[in-house]
Amino acid sequence: MKSVAASRNSRSKEKHAYLLSLVALCLIALCLVASNWQYQRGIARHAHNALISLHVSQDVIELSEAKNHLEESEWRRTQADGTFDTNYQILLRNRYSEGKYGYDLLTLFHEKSGLNFWVDRGWIPPGANAGQAPILPATATAPISIIARIRLDHSLPQGSFFALSSSKNGELIPQWNAQSKSSVQTESFYLDLLSTSDPATNPAAPVELPEITDGPHMAYALQWLFFAGLIGYGRILLRRSR
Repeated sequence: MKSVAASRNSRSKEKHAYLLSLVALCLIALCLVASNWQYQRGIARHAHNALISLHVSQDVIELSEAKNHLEESEWRRTQADGTFDTNYQILLRNRYSEGKYGYDLLTLFHEKSGLNFWVDRGWIPPGANAGQAPILPATATAPISIIARIRLDHSLPQGSFFALSSSKNGELIPQWNAQSKSSVQTESFYLDLLSTSDPATNPAAPVELPEITDGPHMAYALQWLFFAGLIGYGRILLRRSR
């Protein structure tokens, strides 16, 4: 009887050991998946930052050329000639400049070739109090030449940073068109204004470039590898102690 009980106890311990090993392997696999996910995010972010750094340093590109290669032209500077339409303007809320709350001002631009698109004219301060609207900057009514950075619809920030609801598919420009109650259909890109041929229309606080940093993704990837090693080492120690 004692032999049978001992045998059962031994099998029970073996099953328990196998179960612990299986759990440890599953946890290690999850850590490796998380590590690879962070690594891939780091690689993608580094590539995106390198693309931004490259494009902002390149010469001004013709808008007609950029329009045919939008994905490859984002963040590059372009020149456009046309007129601002102050009948259609939108304030984007929750924007900050040097730590101060304010808005970004969007104004519709009619390019001389017939293109219509939104131009982000940069940050403007809020009104004196919550009940007062901000003072909008002067806008040239005559034809004007602008230098601006090309931005794409899907690269826009999402969520409550905008004075309108965000779209699940990232198509914010159609929402801007709807909010402005404009019958004009705009392009799938917009521009960050840098300078104009009229000094009075130059942005006081142009839209800033995003922070060029790779972030903590690689450190997190190594951290998950360390966790996987700890789990494996802990399982070995537990098995030896038994």
